[in-house]
Amino acid sequence: MSWIYKDTNCFYTEECVNISSLALIKMLKHSKAGIPIEVMGLLLGDFIDENNISIKDVFAMPQMGTGVSVESIDPAFQTKMLDLLSQVGNKNIIVGWYHSHPGFGCWLSGVDINTQQSFENLNKRSVAIVIDPIQSFKNRVCIEAYRLYPPSQKTKFIRETVSLISMMDTKTFQKDDQGLNKYYYSLRISIIKNIIE
Repeated sequence: MSWIYKDTNCFYTEECVNISSLALIKMLKHSKAGIPIEVMGLLLGDFIDENNISIKDVFAMPQMGTGVSVESIDPAFQTKMLDLLSQVGNKNIIVGWYHSHPGFGCWLSGVDINTQQSFENLNKRSVAIVIDPIQSFKNRVCIEAYRLYPPSQKTKFIRETVSLISMMDTKTFQKDDQGLNKYYYSLRISIIKNIIE
């Protein structure tokens, strides 16, 4: 679980997901509005270079959610939304998706892994962001970014979670039990602020 602060620095030794303040606020607000149901949306931005993915904005998707899963129910909505965004001059592309896990931390379920696989089939660099609005509070956001291991990769590299401060009791919840380092891995997150912020 990553606790992201306003002054987070990104380490450029590995791939990093750079999230704008606007995108972070919109994800958190959408996630909080959905409590106790999971919500989902799309990440808009760009693949800057081989080490950096920029997320500049997000938009919510029509979905069918429960307290433990969420799935998109209107594939035509995505196309229509992107057309509308391009009409107003928005040049961002879809770089992945986000969804909430209200109260049960950041990890990918089996349904989430299948959803992420669909995104990676379209673009192998797509990311999945999970945000927990219940465990997020006062300048701290419980958020993680993930990507699946390629199916052809036989050896899985153990990657630590990228927590800056972890308040999770690792004795009671092991991310390895949920597939971290087995099916998917964490990406570093950085919050990007503009001069005014």
